[in-house]
Amino acid sequence: MTPKNPITAGAELPPLDRTLPPWQGGNEEADGVRLHIRRTDPELSPEGAGTAVYVHGLGGSSTNWTDLGALLAPWGRGLAVDLPGFGYSEPEPEFDYSLASHAGRLGRFIGGLDTGPVHLLGNSMGGAVAALLAASRPELVKTLTLISPAVPDLRPLPSRLSDPRMALAYLPVVGRSVRRELAAITPRQRAEQMIRLCFADPSAFPESRLAELADEHGARRELPWAMAALNRSTADIVRVWLARGSRSIWTALRNVTAPSLVVWGAKDRVVSARKARRTARTLPRGELLMLPRVGHVAQMEQPEAVARAVLELWQAADSGDG
Repeated sequence: MTPKNPITAGAELPPLDRTLPPWQGGNEEADGVRLHIRRTDPELSPEGAGTAVYVHGLGGSSTNWTDLGALLAPWGRGLAVDLPGFGYSEPEPEFDYSLASHAGRLGRFIGGLDTGPVHLLGNSMGGAVAALLAASRPELVKTLTLISPAVPDLRPLPSRLSDPRMALAYLPVVGRSVRRELAAITPRQRAEQMIRLCFADPSAFPESRLAELADEHGARRELPWAMAALNRSTADIVRVWLARGSRSIWTALRNVTAPSLVVWGAKDRVVSARKARRTARTLPRGELLMLPRVGHVAQMEQPEAVARAVLELWQAADSGDG
């Protein structure tokens, strides 16, 4: 039987179906911000279900949330965004690709939806964007879930990345030629490379999902804004990470008032899991879920474990025990 809202204790997740295609997508505009978004099937969500907004990481897109969003759809109508310049969201000419600008655009879009406070979930760069948004627009966020968020780390970037070319690609100046080299490989090779980097066990990634990812890489490489978005967003992340005096993200975490969940894979090779406990402790109402044998995109590698934890967070917030 379909669960009703408010979320009830003991609710069971629907079966995980790795063959589901990406959710239907299209361009939508709210409060003057136009983004490409994907929505879960409305028939999966009963009347009164909340709204869940999913924010991808650097180089990712709205399709990174296909499985997790489907599992949570009975309790939250899913809306996954392509941030400006990523996926199929064409950026405005003056957009500067900073984390703060991403958060500002997303906040305007969510506010314009007029759905009330949303469950906000972000992975990697999307986690940093979500944290900045939750701190600056608390009235928009009912709960916050951060999956391996891109918080500053004291270790050098190259020591955390498996492919030396990927390490160079994260640097703001010398990385541009390397990114062009990476862009020259086939979409299938690019998809395989990203899965090797982001999964603890790449063999666990279903072939159907890998084919989808390769098709998406092939389509997105033709978009005129794709490389500029990657270059400039990367540069801003590195600037934040290397500017030891910059405390913007950590300050934002301290100012988040919503009940919060931090999810981190212990085998994350992109953003050090050593920051997991500090991140959760910095959030005033934060909890931590550490997943062994999981990499950087826990929502893709272990969607059921993440969904159970997120549902508990939503349940606590719904009951006032957040």
